[in-house]
Amino acid sequence: MTTQRPPSLDPTAADRWAGMACATSPWLHEEVAGRMEDRLSLIRLQPRSWAHWTPVAGGLQVHQRLAQRYPDADCWLVEDRAQRAQQALARLSPRWWQPRRWGGARVQAGVPPAGTAQLVWANMALHMAADPQALIARWHQTLAVDGFLMFSCLGPDTLRQLRIIYQQQGWPPGSHDYTDMHDWGDMLLGAGFAEPVMDMERITLQFPSPERMLQELRGLGRNLHPQRFPALRGRRWRQTLLQALAAGPLELEFEIVYGHAFKPAPRVPVQAQTVLTLEQFRQGLRRPHTGSAEG
Repeated sequence: MTTQRPPSLDPTAADRWAGMACATSPWLHEEVAGRMEDRLSLIRLQPRSWAHWTPVAGGLQVHQRLAQRYPDADCWLVEDRAQRAQQALARLSPRWWQPRRWGGARVQAGVPPAGTAQLVWANMALHMAADPQALIARWHQTLAVDGFLMFSCLGPDTLRQLRIIYQQQGWPPGSHDYTDMHDWGDMLLGAGFAEPVMDMERITLQFPSPERMLQELRGLGRNLHPQRFPALRGRRWRQTLLQALAAGPLELEFEIVYGHAFKPAPRVPVQAQTVLTLEQFRQGLRRPHTGSAEG
């Protein structure tokens, strides 16, 4: 397993984006989360403890569907920033009028103890991670044996129309590159997961105006490419961009990658060497040779 970080993603910019305030989850993220939640019907395991990774950006609304699917399971809300952790806890903790407050299931902020969660749910987070292999390793460490991971992220055909416009205008890249689903499968295997299953679909969003399109993009993320334009853009540049967007269909295509995998039991280590006593060694030398030689 390699530890190379994505070459087209600036880790400083990724860290800055992860720390920005997020009032609500983007519409696209909620839509993808809903489609991913439908896939849980194919899995028989009923978790007793699960981790919702980055729920603020990943999908606050879908959390209620997950809580209804696993009403007796304790839930951990995993956010690396204190502000987002408090926001998630305020939005997703059961209220006093909800019977589960007196039940067994709990909702708390933080990372579960290693090897305890039976489900890690991570929606639309992996493609914004500066070190995705380290993040996958955290998921593996969090899961219990036979627990499973469900995740989604953007694939390489995402924002193809916007990339073409940037190339035609001679501008620096408008977005960092997104990883192919087969590469994600290899990383899962390298991290110790078993039976990874990858799937992909395309979602096309249409917009009434170029301004509305840019508003949606700002909610989804930022340009994390190291070679992005290093300063502020002016009004003339914005007007050129709006005109270029208006010249074609007002739509954007998103490639959505889905994946799930299980954490298997640790393999029994293979003994690297055999230790013999001197007497055992002598007995081995005295045994008649049963092989044959040619020539």
